[in-house]
Amino acid sequence: MTVLNRRTFLGALSVAAVSARPLGGAVQTARMETFSEWLAASRRDRASAAQACLERIRTMDPSIHAWVQVAPQPSLSDGSLAGIPFGAKDIMETRGLATEYGSAIYKGRLGSTDAAIVTSLRKQGAILFGKTHTTAFAYRTPAPTRNPRNLDHTPGGSSSGSAAAVAAGMVPFALGTQTRGSILRPASYCGVTGFKPTYGVISTDGVMEFAKSLDTVGFFTHTAADMVALWRAIGYAQGREEDFALGVPEPLPEVEAAMAQAFQNAVALLRRAGVSIRTINIAELLGTLEAATTDVMFYEGARVHEQRWKEHGARLLDVADLVEKGLKMSAEQYERATRHIAEGKSRLSDLYKTTPVILVPAATGPAPRGLATTGDARMNAPWTALGTPAISIPMPTPALPVGLQLTAEHGQDARLLQTAVRIQRLLNT
Repeated sequence: MTVLNRRTFLGALSVAAVSARPLGGAVQTARMETFSEWLAASRRDRASAAQACLERIRTMDPSIHAWVQVAPQPSLSDGSLAGIPFGAKDIMETRGLATEYGSAIYKGRLGSTDAAIVTSLRKQGAILFGKTHTTAFAYRTPAPTRNPRNLDHTPGGSSSGSAAAVAAGMVPFALGTQTRGSILRPASYCGVTGFKPTYGVISTDGVMEFAKSLDTVGFFTHTAADMVALWRAIGYAQGREEDFALGVPEPLPEVEAAMAQAFQNAVALLRRAGVSIRTINIAELLGTLEAATTDVMFYEGARVHEQRWKEHGARLLDVADLVEKGLKMSAEQYERATRHIAEGKSRLSDLYKTTPVILVPAATGPAPRGLATTGDARMNAPWTALGTPAISIPMPTPALPVGLQLTAEHGQDARLLQTAVRIQRLLNT
């Protein structure tokens, strides 16, 4: 397979969609590629580009399966996001639209209200295009979505459809959630940018609960610059470019050869560009935190889904196994896991004082072949448990995409985003 950079890749995907023109030979407006382009465009051009996105979905989604339902909702205002389309993960309530949690049990279920984040975006004028596929209950059972970079590979999960929809240029941004690695891993696999803000910054009201102390709402865009623009547009601080030392783990956590090579090449490139890099020994800590995250997720998730399990049993598929195991977990084991996380927060807080942003792989490797699994979340889970902001940006690679994960201290979302913009610029030079 010939591997393309983001712009060339999207241009290639456009051929089929653009060639399918309306009857009468009307010529379509040039498609806008990034959220930043949408934000700078006139209302008229946004409306034209939104129609092109719908045509793109019609043409491409039969192969990719990013969407549960496409039903554009009316704009609620003429705010800064007026006319800009987005997709919402199908564990988010949406009034009158499919809200099926990725499960056949809830096939045909319609939401009765909009989740808080959906309401907020619509009040700023954004157009909810519809619902994107998720793994069942945002856990392990895969969605039908395929990776737009190579249809024979998974897009990752659980925010499978949202990552794929952005990667395929169907919408300029989309909503996801993360309880272990459900934003950052799909972003890495699909070659887009995924951002998990500081825990609690974005409301989870109206989002199906999984593990309350871990669940985080986040976003997908094409680039880090797009993510900064989106973050600013929805009312958060932009931050400024800073020059400080970046932390890099030594030894590197165990990852596949392709990821290790891409990560080491990226770090070497940053060094050559004059970026200060300091090594930090966190591999053992990350392993402890990953295990603690799993315990917290099982304990809390089992109690969230217990009643559903009593009603549906094995029909919950992988979630049934989680409930059965999680209900057997003792309170002492859960409390021990939360102590490990608290200790990890203290240690990382000290490290962030000297290396305000820490770089780690965003996944263990490229997207696995096939759709039987959505991949391994080991690289993301520790940062979810810590509640720190984290972002994945694509690294240069000759093969399937792999992401560079940046993390920062709790509350330093703006600093993290600006650093991601700087690093992505240097990596693409």
